[in-house]
Amino acid sequence: MHEQLVRLITQKVKLSDKERDLCVQYFEPVSYPKNQVLEEEGKVPGYLYFVISGFVRLFHYNDKGDEITSHINCPPGFITSYTNFIDQTRSEENLESITECELLRITKTHLDLLTQQSPAFKDFSILVFQQSLSYNEKRSKELATLSAEERYLKLIHEHPEILHHVPMQYIASFLGMNPKSLSRIRRQIIK
Repeated sequence: MHEQLVRLITQKVKLSDKERDLCVQYFEPVSYPKNQVLEEEGKVPGYLYFVISGFVRLFHYNDKGDEITSHINCPPGFITSYTNFIDQTRSEENLESITECELLRITKTHLDLLTQQSPAFKDFSILVFQQSLSYNEKRSKELATLSAEERYLKLIHEHPEILHHVPMQYIASFLGMNPKSLSRIRRQIIK
């Protein structure tokens, strides 16, 4: 299961054999069924997850009690409530498997050990968190400046596999609209 992670890392940094062994040592393989909450709001996130297969989402509840999906992860990639994981503070978000998932996970303690023992992992970790910050800034800008239809078209252009694996209500929420609006947009595009 670690091959995908090692392949992703070696696209950015060079790993020694020892560093590859550390990757296997510290990243624990886990599988989850569909609709399983992996991390609960109100708790400190226990793990940083690397998605090998399946789809995972971060969501929270608004003041009306509606679920708001803030992030949907497409494999391969990392997901957690990043700021809370790094700062080891309570998260206001839930992490849930949308489909059956195969994941690798690492605790904050083990991530810290890994980055201390491996300069390559330290460099790679910095890249991952920089990408996370960049993604969040870009997403905030898109939610503020793109129309609902433009956001949908961008999503299906960049991640068409989401449409086949993620329920429409999660996609609508992620795009900042209600499911009826998304249905209307989809009908207009098909015409």
